[in-house]
Amino acid sequence: MSALKDRLSTDLTTAMKARDQLTTGTLRMVLSAVKTAEVAGKSARELTDDEVVLAVLTAEAKKRREAAEIFDTRDRAELADQERRETTIIERYLPQQLTDEELTELVTAAITETGAAGPKAMGQVMKVVQPQVIGRADGGRVSAEVRRQLAS
Repeated sequence: MSALKDRLSTDLTTAMKARDQLTTGTLRMVLSAVKTAEVAGKSARELTDDEVVLAVLTAEAKKRREAAEIFDTRDRAELADQERRETTIIERYLPQQLTDEELTELVTAAITETGAAGPKAMGQVMKVVQPQVIGRADGGRVSAEVRRQLAS
C-alpha cells in the first residue's frame, strides 16, 4: 500500500474512533474514489502516491468546490458549507497550493521561454506551465493568469 493511502486509512480509523462523522465520511469517499481509480481501465493496479494526489484527490477537491458554488447560487448555504468543509479535509493531503505571486512568476517565465505574444499563443504557454503546476493550482486559475498576461 502506498504511503498516502496508508495515511488516509490511518486517519480514517482515527476519525472513526473520535466519532468525527464529517472526516469519516469524507475519507471513506476519498478511499472509495482511489479504489475505483485503481480498478478502472484494462489493467487493475495500485496507484502511486503521485497518481493518488493527481488523479483522485485533486478531482475530489474540485468536485466539492464546484458543488459549493452551485449550492451558493441555489441559496443552499448549509450544503455549500458542508462541501467546503469536505474540501478542507481533502486539501490536507494535497501539496501546498501556489500563491498568486508564484503563479504569476511561473506564467511570466513560460511566456519569456516560449516567446509567446497575444492570446493565440495561449496553448504554447499552457503546455509549458501545466506540468509545473499540476496538483498545486487549479487549471482555471492558471488559464486565467495566462490569458491576463498575454492580453497585456
